[in-house]
This record gives sequence, structure tokens and C-alpha cells, in this order.
Amino acid sequence: MIRHRPHGIEHPYATSADQRVPVQPLVGQAVRLGVTADVAVRAISCEWQTTNADGTTTQTLALSPATLTTSDAAALVGGDGHLAEAQAEALTGAGGWSTHTDPLAAGSHYRYRFSGLTEGGERIVTDWYELAPAQWTPAAMGQLRGDTARVIDGSLEWLVAGDRVHHARFALPLRDGDQVVGFGERFDAVDQRGRSLDAVVFEQYKSQGRHGRTYLPMPFAHVVGADGAGWGFHVRTSRRTWYDVGASSSDRLVIEVDLGNSPDAEVDLGVFTGTPHAVLTAFLDEVGRAESLPAWVFRLWASGNEWNTQALVMERMDAHRELDIPVGAVVIEAWSDEEGITIFRDAEYARREDGSALTAAEFTYPPHGAWPDPKAMIDELHARGIKVLLWQIPLQKTDPELTGQVHQDADAMIREGHAVREADGSAYHNRGWWFPRALMPDLSAARTRDWWTDKRRYLVRELDVDGFKTDGGEHAWGHDLRYADGRLGDEGNNLYPVHYARTFGDLLRSEGKAPVTFSRAGFTGSQAHGIYWAGDEDSTWEAFRCSITAGLTAASCGIVYWGWDLAGFSGPQIQLGVHADHAVPLGVQPPPSSTARSHPVARRSDHRRGHGDPALPAVRAAARTPRRLPRGAGRAHGRYRPAADASDVFRLRRRPADLGTRHAVDAGRRPPRQPGHRARRGYLGNLFAGWTVGRRVERCCARRWPDRSERRTDARRAGLRARRHLEHTRPALSLSVRTGRCAGASRR
Repeated sequence: MIRHRPHGIEHPYATSADQRVPVQPLVGQAVRLGVTADVAVRAISCEWQTTNADGTTTQTLALSPATLTTSDAAALVGGDGHLAEAQAEALTGAGGWSTHTDPLAAGSHYRYRFSGLTEGGERIVTDWYELAPAQWTPAAMGQLRGDTARVIDGSLEWLVAGDRVHHARFALPLRDGDQVVGFGERFDAVDQRGRSLDAVVFEQYKSQGRHGRTYLPMPFAHVVGADGAGWGFHVRTSRRTWYDVGASSSDRLVIEVDLGNSPDAEVDLGVFTGTPHAVLTAFLDEVGRAESLPAWVFRLWASGNEWNTQALVMERMDAHRELDIPVGAVVIEAWSDEEGITIFRDAEYARREDGSALTAAEFTYPPHGAWPDPKAMIDELHARGIKVLLWQIPLQKTDPELTGQVHQDADAMIREGHAVREADGSAYHNRGWWFPRALMPDLSAARTRDWWTDKRRYLVRELDVDGFKTDGGEHAWGHDLRYADGRLGDEGNNLYPVHYARTFGDLLRSEGKAPVTFSRAGFTGSQAHGIYWAGDEDSTWEAFRCSITAGLTAASCGIVYWGWDLAGFSGPQIQLGVHADHAVPLGVQPPPSSTARSHPVARRSDHRRGHGDPALPAVRAAARTPRRLPRGAGRAHGRYRPAADASDVFRLRRRPADLGTRHAVDAGRRPPRQPGHRARRGYLGNLFAGWTVGRRVERCCARRWPDRSERRTDARRAGLRARRHLEHTRPALSLSVRTGRCAGASRR
């Protein structure tokens, strides 16, 4: 068998061995043609036909074995470690062959097919594949609608191949001193001026800042000048977009939009004028806002990948109580069988052959199993004031060696039409490295959302679970996937994590619970659906800074509830783990999701270092901080302004508290500091701190920056011990780190 897929597996940033590169070549580009073949195939050639005004010619191109290695693919994927290596294996393609064409000519049409000979002399021939090179043209091949007054004259172009329009691009002006902030959650920089980036939902395993990739992109950004004049734009599309933010030409921002090979090309551009706050307000008027979540989400959250039994969870919670570190919520990640993610591991039950939902009464839990009594555990945690969230992923495993309800559920998903589909109508199987070949529920359809959540309803209704960690959501690869709402993959894939978070929020609402979901992936529209965290990251100072940057940029796009793993997801145990504990009340938008998770390599969040650890007083104070915020600080102000108001993000550019660099504000104790770097106190005012000292503010915008003498006074106050600072500092300026509400109150 010889396999060729012109689009490959459709990894957004890497190619697979069986694809055409580039998928849509331009006039003058050569093309790499790749295939994979069974080991019995000994020779492969490509029949390449060119048709132009002079007629049709045919040539034979010989293919040779491809040399792409796992390490090469891992470099393309980004990140490192065993998870990145697993992802890379999907790109190497055992049995890969390739060849290259001559540069493609304008006015020519091409088609090609492959043939091979097996060691037994059998000839194998593939179908024909068609190809026309594309070129950019200023001719009116489509329509740019919306507010086009800022579009630079003559910059609008269309990428055309044959009778299809593939992309559009146009330019917006940039002035000297303009800063461009937004594009969703970005790890590499707050100001994207001078960079090139795109907007596509992607699971970059760690090193997001280094590779410029994100789980949560948006085609929206602010442009603010040195004089304070500002505007912003929103490309109203869910397809992939690309941005050259003054990288090629310093005086323009070039936007390129995927049009899905449409014969009727159209781009919808929204432009908003005013202060960053006014721009953000106008954007959120279009895409939606967060709803207020209960006060408990502002308390300390605890989580650990290795907390995989009831005994271990309770041991960790007992340790927190013994050390007098109050926990507000625990996220139990390894609770299920990880097959269907609906049933506690070791539970006994009778399988439902029709794939319908089970109820709590149908389960029994062995006394010596991993979870002997989940309901009693949850009740006990609630009695201690601890809320409980369970891990989820929007995938259904199909591995033949699995046992239990998972097979019946997978069969029902396909039989009843609940799965996302391939172009040929078959069920889509996950092409990524995590849960490979798993089915993906089509959450664009209400009937599938209900079917998917009914299997988990007993967890909320009968076991009293308080929320869900809605992990994943980046698994849709394929421009031609089919969704029940009528969208194809090029338009629907970025929206998948929005549907996902909404699905579980609706489940919780329907059972009288607050819609507390805890996601990492999202897109435009995610503002209205729960809490977000920055995903998996290394335990390094570089990653620490990248995570803070991600929080600032997410906030500038209206993500209200946000946080990150304070001491990283994995990596070497370094001093960051200690300093992160100190940073709990200081970091950008701390709990709820400051959930530095624990792992076998380095336990970073469970504070098991003992009563003599010097970090413990700071950790205790940090964990208590949200309880001590002035009344009302946990409620949204007016229209749910994010903690890092867009105006405040731009103020960071020349202020001492530039959290995009190595510096952090000192608010009562030594800030987290990379060894060898000088600590520097800074004035944050209302910016990003759970609490700090400063002047009273209105609507989270300081009236003015303090003069030098005021900053010295504030710094002296900040030097007080943490507990005394919390009890006696006046005036106390607090920031509800998820809703952006600032409140000033006297402590005396």
C-alpha cells in the first residue's frame, strides 16, 4: 500500500512524511511530494503531468526513502521530554519516501499519482491528485467588509489558485511608539511589535514562549501609541490568521486570513477606537463576558498528577491542615480509569450495552480499591471547606485492549452520530500524540453535549462534585472535518474548546452549581466560560516569566479568571519551587489556578517540607490573603473588567514593575528572584497583585503614578512582615485577581 495525503496529518507547525509541502504552493515554488509505503514496496515513482497553453507533458520522478528522524520531528514539534517525543513519532512516518518537483509555473495545471513495485513484482498505483499554483493579486476577488477606514490603500490582496480564493491579506498602519498587545494568551512578549505570529489553537507541550505558540489565541489586539491614542481590531473569523506586526515593515501590521478555499471570499474586520478600556469593552460586547463566580474560587487550589487514590488525596489535605495552610479547592486529576473519564478507577458495575448513562446507584467500590468511598471523601472535603473538581478530556478511547464501559460508549458515539466526522463521513480519530486514535465528541451539537454530559451527571447530582478541570481541547486536526453545526474543520477546529468549556458549564448550571470549569485551550468567545490556566510548563525561571506574560496578554483580551502552575509542571527541582511559594500573593492573578502541581521528580505544591521550612509563614499568609481582601473585592466591577486592565498592561512598558522581565514587586517579603539577579522593588499600584500598598484608585486605573518620595514610602511599608502587613497597612489596596475589582479600605 502507498499512502499520500496532500495535507498530511495537518499538524499546524510540522509536516508528516506522507504529505505535499507546501500544501498550496505559490507560483515559482518547488514542491516536495511525500508518501508512506508498506515494507514490501521496494521502489516508488511519481507520474507528474503538466498542462498549459502548449498542451500536456508527462515526466517520471523517482522517490527515495525519507530521512526524517524522531529528533528532527521533535524539533519541529517544539518542547522536549517523553511527551514531545511521543508526538514526534506521528510525524516521522515509518516507510516514508519523497521527491521534489521543478518550480511551478503560472498558468499551468498539474496532476500526479504514485506507483510502486513490491518485492513480489506487484505494481501498486494511487489515485490522481490535482494541483494549481497560487499567486497574490490585487484584483477584486472578494470583499473586505466592516470598518475598513484604517486599511492602507493598495494593501488588500487575494491568494488565488484556479477558481478558488484561499487567503486574503491587508495592512493596518503602525506609528513610531505604537505597542500592539493581545492576540489571546501569548507567552513570548506582552508587546508583539516586531514579531510574526498566528492564531490557531495548539497544544504546545511546554516552551510556549520559545516557540511562539499558544493554547488560547484570538484574532484581536490593541494598538496604543506613546501619546495614549489607541484603537484595536478584531478579525471576525474562527479560521486561522497570521500577523506580521511590523516585523517586515516597521510602519504596518499585515494580517493574513484563511478563507477556506471559498469561491465567495469575504473578510469581516472590526475596528474599535478609544482607550484600551473602551476598545476591550467594544470587543467584549461582540464576543461575551465572564459571569461572576463564587468567592471560593479565589482561595488556594491544590492539585497533583500523582494523587491517584482516595488515601493519597486525604493524606495531602491532612498535611495542608496540619501545616495550617487553608485549601479552598482540590483538583483530582487521576481519579478515573482514563478510558472513558466517567467512572472512578476500580469501581464495579454492570456495563450498559447501549452506551447509555450510568447512575451512582449502579456502582460499588471495593474497600481495598483506589477509591473505596468517593462520596464520603467529597463530603469530608466539603466539611473542611474544600471544593472538589475532577479532571476531564474531550476524547473517547478506542484501544482494543481496554475493558469496561468504554467500548460500549465508543460504539454508541459512532452509531448515534455523536462523533466529529472526517470528510468521507467516517468518525474522526485523534491524530495527535495524546490519546491517539481516540474519538472526539461533536460538542457543536446540543444533542451530543447532552449525551456526553449525561454520563457525568451523577458526579454532580449524586456525588456533589463542584466543577471540572476541562483539560485538552486542542485535538481537532483537519481542514475538512465535519461538524454538526455545518462548519468544516478549517472554521470549526478553533471553536472546539469554546464548545467544550460551555458544555461542562451548562452541566454544572443545570444541577444548581456555579459553572466552575478550569481550561487551558480556548478562542474568541472563551471569555464567557469559566477559568483558564497557562497549561504545562517547565520549572524554570524562563517559564515563570513566560507564564506571567501569558496572564497579562490573556487579560488584555478579556480573560477574567486566569492563573498558572506557580512552580511549573515538570522539570528539575530548583529554587523556583521555594520562591514560587513566596509569590502566591504577588504573582499575576494568583489563586484560583495557582496550582503548582506535584510530580515524582519534584513535589512543588503540597508543602510537605515540614514545620521548620522558612517558606511556610509566607505560604500561610499567601493562602489566607484572599480571605482578607476587603468586602466586595471578590465581585466583578460593573462589566467584568479583567484583572490586568488593558490600560494597565500598556503602563508596564517603562515602569519599575515590568513583570515581563526578571523583576517582581516586593510586597511584604523578598520577591521570587532568579539567583544572580538583583532584586528590585517596584510600584504596582493596582496592577496584578493580590494585595499591595498604593494610592486609592478608581475602576482599576490609578489617577497618576506616584512620585519618587511616595514610592520610597510605599517600599518601606512593603518591608513589614507579611502578617503585620496584612493586618495593619493603611490604606490597603486589593485587586480581585479574577474579576478586576479594586477596593481601598482602611486596616486601622
